[in-house]
Amino acid sequence: MATLKPTSPTQNLSLHSFNLSYPLGYQLTKSRTPFEVHKLKKCSIRSALVVNPISPSEILRENGSATLKNFKGLANSCPFSPLDFLERASIVYGNCTSIVYNETCYTWSQTYTRCRKLASSISTLGIVKGDVVSVLAPNVPAMYELQFAVPMSGAILNNVNFRLDPRTLSILLRHSESKLVFVDYQASALVLEAISMFPPNLQRPKLILIEDDSCCNTPSTISKNEYFHDSYENVVESGDPFFKWLAPKSEWEPMTLNYTSGTTYAPKGVLHSHRSAFMMSVMGLIDWCMPNQPVYLWTLPIFHANGWGFCWAMAAVGGTNVCLRRSHDAATIYEAIHRHKVTHMCGAPVVLNMLSTYPKRKPLDSLVYLLTAGAPPPAAVLDRTESLGFIISHGYGLTETGGPAVTCAWKQEWNELNNSERASLKSRQGVRMVGFTEVDVVDPDTGISIERNGIDTGEIVLRGGSVMLGYLKDPEGTSKCMKNGWFYTGDVGVMHSDGYLEVKDRLKDVIICGGENISSVEVESILYKHPAVNEAAVVARPDSYWGETPCAFVSLKIDAQMNVSEKELRDFCKENLPLYMVPRTVVIEEELPKTATGKIQKYLLREKAKSLMHESRLVESVKAH
Repeated sequence: MATLKPTSPTQNLSLHSFNLSYPLGYQLTKSRTPFEVHKLKKCSIRSALVVNPISPSEILRENGSATLKNFKGLANSCPFSPLDFLERASIVYGNCTSIVYNETCYTWSQTYTRCRKLASSISTLGIVKGDVVSVLAPNVPAMYELQFAVPMSGAILNNVNFRLDPRTLSILLRHSESKLVFVDYQASALVLEAISMFPPNLQRPKLILIEDDSCCNTPSTISKNEYFHDSYENVVESGDPFFKWLAPKSEWEPMTLNYTSGTTYAPKGVLHSHRSAFMMSVMGLIDWCMPNQPVYLWTLPIFHANGWGFCWAMAAVGGTNVCLRRSHDAATIYEAIHRHKVTHMCGAPVVLNMLSTYPKRKPLDSLVYLLTAGAPPPAAVLDRTESLGFIISHGYGLTETGGPAVTCAWKQEWNELNNSERASLKSRQGVRMVGFTEVDVVDPDTGISIERNGIDTGEIVLRGGSVMLGYLKDPEGTSKCMKNGWFYTGDVGVMHSDGYLEVKDRLKDVIICGGENISSVEVESILYKHPAVNEAAVVARPDSYWGETPCAFVSLKIDAQMNVSEKELRDFCKENLPLYMVPRTVVIEEELPKTATGKIQKYLLREKAKSLMHESRLVESVKAH
């Protein structure tokens, strides 16, 4: 049978030492004893597979006997890659609109040509297969084109959050060993400061400036800066339109490098293969029942897990990509939906909350399908958003799975329920997507599945074709989460009796108060039901007696019709929660800290909660004297 043997148990996962034929440096070897072959000849195919499981493609009947054959060849073992979608789109949808941005408009034929030219130019800049090319840009046409052009050159695409601080960005660029960086003009000062922190003996990457003629405030002097090698449009125009782009020889070759969002302030470099990118794209199309030629609004940052694979998926169905520079502005989003007749969009729950609390909101002219993931959305937010005309699908995934791998597949009978009941069901994460292999909730110590009763909690584990290759240069971190044939997510969840998953918390976010486990998500969901609450996050605050107690940070709606005090919010929680789950402390903030993808940065709030404890001790000390 096929067995996995590591080439080296301590092998470090780097890019140029990467074994491109096998994932994570593992090699497949065949183990077959003479006895086993003899058994194959004398018994039926079915029973032979039970005794000695092998791939059915290895078995062929010849003259009534089963013999082993190798059917793998060039005709049937072509590597999966989402890059193939672009060439097909140029043929099927060649004259159809591919990209819209302000007054700029491209067809799929033009997009394919531009990407080939761009890939050609990248190759002439000294970039070879396996090199890392980084991109810092909002959702503008260049950002979309680079999702194809960089891997078409043979390089590994590294989308970077352009809202990072210079120090963190410098660390990531050095860790990835990036050779070339495409920089939007708004991030130019950030990148220059980050690179200035490089050690003197370290080679600095070449910089390509992405200008924006549609923005009147684009500085004209930046392009002349000595630090920039060239401008983006010059690089495109100088390329070969007939460039034969580099298709992967193996679908296991790394295609993208994405750093986790850093909600724990410990970002890791997640490597995905052409195979996992292909699987993520196709799974998203099937699960969302995506029609041909949708109009897709880019509210989800493309740098967040390559836009959950929809940058490539849109090419597969010839969709129109409506690009937005300001993708987290409610007025801009509503205007784009109306102007371009948007049919589909994605966004974190914070986007739903923003749209449903926008003071000038009004019902949509036509239905818009919205896929949300990234954090468990409160049922109250789902209910408010759907009342405006959005049809919400809810998914669950991580950077390590390339986007959502689990979605709340909707059942027709649920349509008969009232709004709050439907929203409550939809807030569950759901079942594995078509194409994904398996999802389970297990005891983190034993690996045994927990009971499906919606009460017992365990760690969520996943396995499927879109799971990452591993963490770059971090074999220890990879082995900790990739074990026993599963990817261990670090998320706490329950499995309901109907087989639907519900995420309860991150393992690190569970609050242990006097021996009782408190789910911060459950407390947050109650706070979101208060009519004045805009955002809520609950973290552990150290307590000398209880160990930890819940500490709630909230921001209030702009159009809230009431002035709410911390005491009133605690009283509201007392009416809706067991007493031990009620936040001992409530802090009202103007706005909660978030990552660029809309996730609330709880590690910052935890630090703030700790400081509150120190302040209270100081006050007690002063009073004592």
